[in-house]
Amino acid sequence: MNSVFGSVFWLLVTLGVLVTFHEFGHYWVARRCGVKVLRFSVGFGKAIWKRIGKDGTEYQVAMIPLGGYVKMLDAREGEVDPALAGQEFTAKPVWQRIAIVAAGPGFNLIFTLFAFWLMFLVGKPDVAPVITAAPQSIAAEAGVRTGDRILSVDGHEMATWSDSMDAIANAMLGREPTALRVRGTDGGERLLTLPLQQLPAGQPIDQYFDKLGMKLAPLPAIAATVTPGDPAQQAGMQGGDKLVSVNGKPVADFDDFAQQVKRDAPKSPRFVIGIERAGQPMSLTVTAAWKSEEGRPKQWLIGIRPPQPEQALVRYGPVKAMQASLESTWISTTNTFNMIGKMLTGQASTKNLSGVIGIAQVANASASMGIGWFFSFLAMVSLSLAILNLMPIPVLDGGWLLYYLIELVKGSPVSERAMMAGQYVGLVMLFTLMGLAFYNDIHRFLPS
Repeated sequence: MNSVFGSVFWLLVTLGVLVTFHEFGHYWVARRCGVKVLRFSVGFGKAIWKRIGKDGTEYQVAMIPLGGYVKMLDAREGEVDPALAGQEFTAKPVWQRIAIVAAGPGFNLIFTLFAFWLMFLVGKPDVAPVITAAPQSIAAEAGVRTGDRILSVDGHEMATWSDSMDAIANAMLGREPTALRVRGTDGGERLLTLPLQQLPAGQPIDQYFDKLGMKLAPLPAIAATVTPGDPAQQAGMQGGDKLVSVNGKPVADFDDFAQQVKRDAPKSPRFVIGIERAGQPMSLTVTAAWKSEEGRPKQWLIGIRPPQPEQALVRYGPVKAMQASLESTWISTTNTFNMIGKMLTGQASTKNLSGVIGIAQVANASASMGIGWFFSFLAMVSLSLAILNLMPIPVLDGGWLLYYLIELVKGSPVSERAMMAGQYVGLVMLFTLMGLAFYNDIHRFLPS
């Protein structure tokens, strides 16, 4: 699938699912509290589909898919038929209004648990956290060696590369020394300390990872598979051949081999490749071809693939998956609040924020990696929506909850004037946040 089309498609799927679930929370609780719902809308603006339900509610899908709303019978928006006065929103007790407003984020939290549960049930294909360290990096200073396997980060056991990097990313925000337990290629375990206090404050997380210098261990220089009919196979190369040199230059690993071919092919696509087969050295003359593969842009190829990295798949039965879902939701929630706190205090960069473009790209990438990854992505976005909506910003659910909690304490509603002032402040805050996220998305496309 084309990356732009795929990003748009999976963004629409993501927003459609999560917005519908969020608004259904408001709708369902409002109906249970006896409030008449006039309209249930997924999206804003002009309707592209609508119908009237048996309950009199107008259900619609609108043109702008960046949200949705549930319109209830509300005396603040016009005259209410006396016969329907008991179904009007503001006539309900304050605790019911609190329940209706909190239901949207609450249903997003429920969806988060469900999506994580599905992720653990079907499994999320990943690779084992076998690592190496770039020279003169923080990881190298900490004592990371090529082939080390991460066993735990800050005392929490790790089984996959992505989980390990998520844990380290969260530790980077605190910029404090972090314990890393690894098992070396000799089978011995070591306890290392990543000196993350050396990271400068306020930089984006990708720059922190560059300074950390921890990467997946390089793949060995072996032609694991040779594509029939391609230059390497025509020259006599076979699957399992060890790649020793390119035009007399030694090869350290498969990436080094690929980089040498990519660098030298424009000068001359004809290579003398030294290999080792069954312990015997051999030389093959291979002429690279300028071609496209699997829809990607044209490049110099000889038709070999590296060995697959060690795979890691975490998959549980229904009961264990629910326990893991609860743990993941709790950890993700605390990590999100930790990041928000660090950004508010200036310890973490606001460049870590992503907007619609960033979400669309991640949606497409996660969908292409498999259903388990997409469930994980949905869970994280749903949790983020729940937390964002609970922030005490007027125009968001959290702002209305703040008004109703004040009413609960003082015994009377917040004045209409105070509410209007809060709405203006809230709109400014919200548009500022959206603008910053959009700027970050655009800035990532620009050359550094």
